[in-house]
Amino acid sequence: MSKRIGRRTAVLQTPPSVLSFANIGGRMEGQGPLARYFDELCSDSFFGEKTWEKAESAMQRKVLQRALDQAGLKPGDLDCVLAGDLLNQCIGSSFGLRDFGIPFFGLYGACSTMGESLMLAALLIDGGFARLAAAQASSHFCTAERQYRMPVPYGSQRTPTAQWTATAAGCTILSAQGPGPYLTHVTCGKIVDKGITDANNMGAAMAPAAYDTLRAFFTDTKTGPADYDAIFTGDLGELGHEIVTDFFRQDGVDMTKNYFDCGMLLYDREEQDMHAGGSGCGCSAAVFNGYLLTGLKQGRWRRILFAPTGALLSPTSSFQGESIPGICHLVCVSTER
Repeated sequence: MSKRIGRRTAVLQTPPSVLSFANIGGRMEGQGPLARYFDELCSDSFFGEKTWEKAESAMQRKVLQRALDQAGLKPGDLDCVLAGDLLNQCIGSSFGLRDFGIPFFGLYGACSTMGESLMLAALLIDGGFARLAAAQASSHFCTAERQYRMPVPYGSQRTPTAQWTATAAGCTILSAQGPGPYLTHVTCGKIVDKGITDANNMGAAMAPAAYDTLRAFFTDTKTGPADYDAIFTGDLGELGHEIVTDFFRQDGVDMTKNYFDCGMLLYDREEQDMHAGGSGCGCSAAVFNGYLLTGLKQGRWRRILFAPTGALLSPTSSFQGESIPGICHLVCVSTER
């Protein structure tokens, strides 16, 4: 079973293996620099459905089925699925997966949900409570805009710090046995709130949580950035990435050589007019289950840190003038046990 090596980090004694993975994207993702790493792209982002919300449920359904097919599994082979999205009551996940008949854990970690689902699935397997588990997350630009900001037809002006919620989903199937890559360490995030109230500046709201979790991991493992081939936060965009880099600079730690953000990788920010970059549960989920895991499989990296971030706000909290708490969950993924 997992062994704690610090206040928040655990070493997985029997590291779960990535058995298969899949991702799905929409129109804008298909126009971005990572398009070739997607298993399926939809030109109109409806995925054959009549509403945006049903489209997001379709993504959850399709991405799980693709991951199952790639592993040669049937739904009944899975011990559980851990999934989440940005919609109220996580209806994207629950409605999308209701017909599979798989024991279900509905999660909400905002844009950090892919990291949360991977971490919890890995702990279940390492602890002997599951043999095969699926971890997945999704988001949809139009469902998120309708819920958190303004309906898309309203045509509201986007601020320079705004990010584009990815229309995407990703799924990882973890197994107690397999050839890897392996999840070797997990670090649970803490809620960090620095008083940011601008719902169009998610990078600034979430960056302190990313710094807090990464710092905790480095402290617990007695390692530093140079010990990893690459470090990826999830959804901070350009501004949040700069803030995290600056926080570590003040500690005397150089993050400039191998630190990247999924929100800056998914789109061409200039050509696609993405302002600060991408965000949403599906942003880090799609990048992880495409570009990152493929890179590990192909030998581009040997050991990486994946640390998606989430803003734990709701429309109600924003309307009432509340600040935006952030959280970041981390997993270490390695080609070796």
